[in-house]
Amino acid sequence: MSASPGTSGAAPPFCFDTMCLSQFARAERLDVLRDLLVERECWTTSVVHAELARGAELHPLVAEALKVEWMHVASLDALDDLGCFVKWANRLGSQERDLGEASVLATAERRGGIAITDDRDATAVARRHGAEVHGTIWLLALACRGGKLTRVGAGSIVDALRGVGARLPCTGREFPAFAAERGLLDGS
Repeated sequence: MSASPGTSGAAPPFCFDTMCLSQFARAERLDVLRDLLVERECWTTSVVHAELARGAELHPLVAEALKVEWMHVASLDALDDLGCFVKWANRLGSQERDLGEASVLATAERRGGIAITDDRDATAVARRHGAEVHGTIWLLALACRGGKLTRVGAGSIVDALRGVGARLPCTGREFPAFAAERGLLDGS
């Protein structure tokens, strides 16, 4: 799909990195992620798809993330998209492991969206450059604030994701306090 800014007044789209999609797939919770985001335009990139395909060789459940019909896939092949991708790749270090994050940040920038990644280094760089970027804990807290998920339900998802190796900053039991301490549950 080609670049097209979000509709005026509409919630900004979410642009997902490999880490988040892979973890939800491995935890067999992609359906839950879809339900939480049903009213939100969601994107990922062809670079992320390539990373997911490689990940599916080791963890077959990751292939499910390649099949979701509710996620648009940006190819970043238009000249302006490529330029934005190169800019983010340079900011992140241009290593192969950074290309998925760079593509997601470029897609978010080109579409006026929010990047979703749990990569701490990429998040720090992105925020230094003015990008809006958040992780899984923020996404779950957003769902709690919107009444789509209880705090206990969010905690169950946190534990499921941690069970497949997600490096999240809290356990499911700790989620309510962790999110509250950071103002994630009060609408901020």
